[in-house]
Amino acid sequence: MKHILSQHLGKRSSLIPFLQDIQKEFGYLSTKAIDELSRSTDISANEIYGVATFYTQFRFSPPGEHTVRVCQGTACHVRRGRQILNEVEQQLKIKAGQTTEDRKFDLERVACLGCCALAPVVVVDDKVHARMTAKKISSVLSQYKGRQTRKK
Repeated sequence: MKHILSQHLGKRSSLIPFLQDIQKEFGYLSTKAIDELSRSTDISANEIYGVATFYTQFRFSPPGEHTVRVCQGTACHVRRGRQILNEVEQQLKIKAGQTTEDRKFDLERVACLGCCALAPVVVVDDKVHARMTAKKISSVLSQYKGRQTRKK
């Protein structure tokens, strides 16, 4: 954490880069990291939380091992993207924006993944699963349930 703090010289204008670097290093913004940042910059923890919660890029809990992104863009939407998202939510027992209790999966609803010709699309980590159906979800998720990856 000290190397992150020293990079930005404690400037108030560097708050977002601070937060980005902390999240890149630890995977999320912990209470401890925010308190340390507050002490080092003389920016209140409340103000730091205010800025961090404004942006959807910041998270406040550790990430799951695998990130599942379900596209809801136009091409995916017209090809039952919502049904696919519902199926993923049901199988993982979480809603979009949440992490499974065992920290195995994060689930994200995304506006577009840029794979419209392959719609509907689900991306797990960096692997694109094209022409998805609700029936294929179980098979896709099972590929990752036993696989270990360490994310930062």
